[in-house]
Amino acid sequence: MRLARRHLLPILALAGFTVPHRSSAAAPSGKPVYILNGPNLDLLGKRQPDLYGRDSLQDVERLCRETGNRLGLGIEFRQTNSEGGLVDHVHEAREKAAAIVINPAAYAHTSVALQDALHACELPIIEVHLTNTFKREAYRHTDYAAQVATAQINGCGTNGYRLALEQVHHLLDKA
Repeated sequence: MRLARRHLLPILALAGFTVPHRSSAAAPSGKPVYILNGPNLDLLGKRQPDLYGRDSLQDVERLCRETGNRLGLGIEFRQTNSEGGLVDHVHEAREKAAAIVINPAAYAHTSVALQDALHACELPIIEVHLTNTFKREAYRHTDYAAQVATAQINGCGTNGYRLALEQVHHLLDKA
């Protein structure tokens, strides 16, 4: 009996093996998952660590790549402090990605342009926020990205990225 790669990855990971990243095994479509990060996330671990945690963006990328490897998902990881740059990444993902995991950071609460770009994607979109935005300032309770996202993970810290990729895997596996 021959096991599919997606079934072997968790077994190999539990046994302590590292499986090389293969973007062609990204999803049934062969496309990677785009993980997009908005403004100030490049300061993770340095900016308000009591609120956002001590993990750096490089730690988040490592977590995403390890999770993607385990699930057989290719990862394209990006960060920008520019609203237009984030919109451009979403436009690219629309053509080249199987799904999007996005932490739009403050742009979630301000950017109709980002909302419009996400709405045009017609892909699974999982929005991630490190903190529970609904326990914070009132202006953070409006979330334009959430209005078009497939799902949202809020307040789980950097573990939210792992949860988002597991949900993407579930959604793509069902498709």
